[in-house]
Amino acid sequence: MELGPDCHAIQKDLNDLAAIPALVKNIVDTHGRIDILVNNAGINLKKDLLEVTDQEFDSILLTNVRSVFALTREVVAAMLPHGKGNIINISSMASQYGIPKVIAYSASKAAIEGMTRAMAVELSPLGILVNCIAPGFIATDMSTKALNGDTERKQKVFSRTPLGRLGDPAEIADAAYFLASEQSRYVTGVILPVDGGNSIGF
Repeated sequence: MELGPDCHAIQKDLNDLAAIPALVKNIVDTHGRIDILVNNAGINLKKDLLEVTDQEFDSILLTNVRSVFALTREVVAAMLPHGKGNIINISSMASQYGIPKVIAYSASKAAIEGMTRAMAVELSPLGILVNCIAPGFIATDMSTKALNGDTERKQKVFSRTPLGRLGDPAEIADAAYFLASEQSRYVTGVILPVDGGNSIGF
């Protein structure tokens, strides 16, 4: 992927929670302010429940929940003086219904949706909107790895998705763009499925 001239890439391990405040301060010092935060970093683990170790469960929660909270807390502190901001969290269909063998991932994404609602109620009166996108099955490396070699799961995905295809990452980006735009200025605390109808498919 090519970045435009106004894009500046910063590579950081979000599991290093202690380094997050300095990361946010550096961004604010360099660019003046933060207007939009999209919490998109996440990892998955496909494994039978009885085989998941405490360490593996904690690892998923660290990346998918704790780092999201820590980063959001620091960014919100930077947004508050401006009285305006936009937080967009990324959830998953795994939080909408039960999917076997992804217990830790499901727990983490359910937590994201709960945090979204709680944050929206607390922060919206202060000018910061908080919403969440719940992607369906999107054509990414992570979903490809999860579906390949599991013919039964792959067939089930397509059979209950009315649009009959995997989503394109750009379609998630379009939803995030809408939620970050002035067109959604009266939208907060929403969990938006972008899933080709998967969550209501039969």
